[in-house]
Amino acid sequence: MSDVGGAKGSSMSDVMEGIFAKAGAARKTITLPEGEDCRVVAAADEIAKKGLARVILLGRRDKIHQAAKECGVNIDDLTIVDPATSPERDRHIQAFYELRKHKGITPDKAAETVSDPMYFGVMMVRAGEADGQVSGAAHSTADTVRPALQVLKTAHGTSIVSSFFVMIVPNCEYGENGLFIYSDSGLVIDPSAEQMAEIAITSAKTMRTLFDIEPRVAMLSFSTKGSAEHSMVDKVARATQIAKSRAPDLLIDGELQADAALVPWIAQKKAPGSAVAGRANVLIFPDLQAGNIAYKLTERLAKAEAYGPVLQGLGRPVNDLSRGCDSNDIVNVVAITAVQAV
Repeated sequence: MSDVGGAKGSSMSDVMEGIFAKAGAARKTITLPEGEDCRVVAAADEIAKKGLARVILLGRRDKIHQAAKECGVNIDDLTIVDPATSPERDRHIQAFYELRKHKGITPDKAAETVSDPMYFGVMMVRAGEADGQVSGAAHSTADTVRPALQVLKTAHGTSIVSSFFVMIVPNCEYGENGLFIYSDSGLVIDPSAEQMAEIAITSAKTMRTLFDIEPRVAMLSFSTKGSAEHSMVDKVARATQIAKSRAPDLLIDGELQADAALVPWIAQKKAPGSAVAGRANVLIFPDLQAGNIAYKLTERLAKAEAYGPVLQGLGRPVNDLSRGCDSNDIVNVVAITAVQAV
């Protein structure tokens, strides 16, 4: 998929076709802890039909079947787990207690917490009974991220969980035929230089994992190569050096202004000799204000498709949905999560 969309540019259908193929080949198991929601049940049915993943619906069995009836799908062949009656319940409660007793949790509190499908699902992932989790259709981002951080922690060598958006700009010659990763545009408010470096390295891995594309990472600023002096510029320059030292084979450069990162002739003037300037496909923002503003402006002014925020940096993949999502959104996020779990 290294030439996503070809010369005419990418589209979400092109991008998701490649992710669906990867997910189908991997056949990972994904927990859906909001199994009593009609949208989730409909998505689970579609995921099974497409062969994208093995899904486990979590919740009360009668409520899940009621939701299936309401949305007109047959879930007889899908796996349902009720945390209240699962034969693995006591094992997961004990494991959670051992994991959190240093924080003062009691056995009774552990039992209460693991009864929540959001926690039961990540305990299944931790135990190797599943490969990832998708939630958020009926819960806040905090409710999705908190269990993941408490149970799954961050990935080896990573100290921060961040997020990214897949941005697809129509009729665009920049990036990877209009395909970009923007990070962090949804979670980390004001990363330190060290955290920004980690976000860059993780985002580069995401580009390779999801799309089989060689990442070219631009560390963005309002300055290019010392054209301005400010502590905010210094942070980006330092983050670039940290990332280079930790990932010496990574194509990364900074600090770069957005036009120098994207436009070849401007790059030749502002950052001559850079292997990234004018060719960047992974854009790393200095803070959440810049990243969030940029993705929304790109989405609205360039009529781009914005997909995310998707989480990265967890020990096992857990992803958040918008509470306004539909079943198609859930299908797509499950496919992405399955590929992240490979």
